[in-house]
Amino acid sequence: MPELPEAESIARALDRALKRRKITKVEVFCPKLRTSLAPLRKSGLVGRTFTGCRRRARYAVADLDDGRALTMHFGMSGVVRVEDAKKPRRKHEHAVLTLDDGKAFKFEDPRRFGLLEVQKLGPDGWPECLAGIGVEPLSPAFNGRFLFDVSRKRKKPVKELLMDNAVVTGIGNIYAAETLFASKVRPQRPASTLTRGECDRIAKNAKRILRLAIKWGGTTVSDYRNVDGSEGRFVQKLKIYGQKKCPVCAQDVEKVVLGGRTSWYCPRCQK
Repeated sequence: MPELPEAESIARALDRALKRRKITKVEVFCPKLRTSLAPLRKSGLVGRTFTGCRRRARYAVADLDDGRALTMHFGMSGVVRVEDAKKPRRKHEHAVLTLDDGKAFKFEDPRRFGLLEVQKLGPDGWPECLAGIGVEPLSPAFNGRFLFDVSRKRKKPVKELLMDNAVVTGIGNIYAAETLFASKVRPQRPASTLTRGECDRIAKNAKRILRLAIKWGGTTVSDYRNVDGSEGRFVQKLKIYGQKKCPVCAQDVEKVVLGGRTSWYCPRCQK
């Protein structure tokens, strides 16, 4: 599932490809993904111009010139492309927006867990469906003090806390595992047992790893592709996720399922 670095990479690429482009045609080839795609036909998109694209959590938000936004989430297998409009449609490209420069925005999602909707912007300047989600991990609001405060009296494992979108949004499974390995903290540790120093390390490492992953275009484990079809190269930099041996001590890496997701950790390096 695309996480924060993948959504950020997509949003940056879409910002370059869509900004100042006018929509000339809207086509829908599937009744619904996570929600119905039918409203796209009646949303008055034809004639609207994209003013830019940005990211919130794991969503890419393409702003329109009428104060609304095309909001997208990529589910398990969602891929977006901006390419020649004359290129034949792929089997699972469920929505196509033709642009005034001869290209087209195409949303592909074989598993149909993604989302593509036109949304009004709320008082905070973001689509209404994003109201109430947690702090951005790359923002100043996410720091050791914040993490220490929210972890008090939390019995859930620290990895589940990092993946709780009501607390901090977008870190996801891969980057939570990498962050905790770098911080020398086991993923199944009760969050309430974290010290302030450990919280400082976790927040610092989360920011560093997310920024590095963005630099490398995200992580492709299976389905993820960027707008130009390229794979995320951070997969080459993974230290613990999906590994068999610890890169530090050569100990066999162990796995544990937390919150329905598999996490890898080193029993020697992570206390």
